[in-house]
Amino acid sequence: MKNTISWVLILFLTISLLNNCLNNKVQKEIKEKNAFIAKLRELYSSGDSSKWPKPILDPEAESFFVEIGHLPDIQFPEDNPYSEEKALLGKTLFFDPRLSGSNQIACASCHDPELGWGDNRTFSFGHDRQLGTRNAMSILNVAYAKSLFWDGRVGSLEEQSHVPIQDKFEMSEHIDIATGKIAKIKGYEALFEKSFGSKEVTKDKIAKAIATFERTVKSSPTKFDQFIDGKSDAFSDKELLGLHLFRTKAQCINCHNSGYFSNNQFENVGTSVLGTNDEDLGRYLITKNVDDVGKFRVPSLREVVRTGPWMHNGSFKTLTEVIEFYSKANPETASKRETIHEGITLHSNKSGMVRFLELTDEEISQIEAFLGTISTKNQRIIPPQLPK
Repeated sequence: MKNTISWVLILFLTISLLNNCLNNKVQKEIKEKNAFIAKLRELYSSGDSSKWPKPILDPEAESFFVEIGHLPDIQFPEDNPYSEEKALLGKTLFFDPRLSGSNQIACASCHDPELGWGDNRTFSFGHDRQLGTRNAMSILNVAYAKSLFWDGRVGSLEEQSHVPIQDKFEMSEHIDIATGKIAKIKGYEALFEKSFGSKEVTKDKIAKAIATFERTVKSSPTKFDQFIDGKSDAFSDKELLGLHLFRTKAQCINCHNSGYFSNNQFENVGTSVLGTNDEDLGRYLITKNVDDVGKFRVPSLREVVRTGPWMHNGSFKTLTEVIEFYSKANPETASKRETIHEGITLHSNKSGMVRFLELTDEEISQIEAFLGTISTKNQRIIPPQLPK
């Protein structure tokens, strides 16, 4: 009996000791984590990005790297300077369906301000309800893009504005005919005169006006902008840890950097699905350079919460899916890495920056929380009165 009591006492004392050790360990870990978070909060909200922890970059990303931060002031081209009158004219043309062959489709049909200046569709509907072949990119902050469209086929907004008007799957109208229709609308005369000093309507003026308006479509300051300027309580711990992961372990910052949250480069992340009905050769169709097979423009992550579905083919419906995709390194199957196009055998060579990250579910959730801090609420834009 005494032996039994002794063993019970020893067992009790042992469990108590282990429990105390465990509690002490847990308390120490909590204390260390809280100290780590406090330090991160101090550094990231210091107002000085040089004090931030060093980002983890791949060598191929270093030459295009610019630290994340605020959007800079918008720069307008010397040959197309800003004026309030020109921006208003551009806005009016942007919402005018008479630029299209059917007189029913406007630029705003696929770039709706209430839908993050996109259309939230996998593929957009165009002329005669035809489906496009790629997801409509948002024009939010497009002034900071160095090339346009998923494949970078044009280098300026002035040049870009004519492309959807003439595309048979989009607005399906010849630019000269579209210009002629606008020229016949009496109400446009005053708008063109105020913008360009002449009532004459030309396709060049239409392009410049639309481009001027599009450059004004800029995000308002986000929670992220407030936080890095010193509002240290703007971020939750979850958002803060997501920011740190974004710049370090998850290495999102390799491609999504600068105030625009894009390096304006082209990358192959293994989504070209070669040899299938959904095959898309990406930038190769523009450059004919075999190294560009499957490459697409790196989109901005500012306002990313508002601009789904994501990827050039709208294949992801949630941001969780997108982050998981990168965490798992997109194990592109061999059967979808080769195709024959116009008699040439082409291969998809996924970027080496896309590799297994081993992100936990908690870390994925933290990164998604951070992405919410670089997005703002949808704003209702009142469409202009169309001239008659």
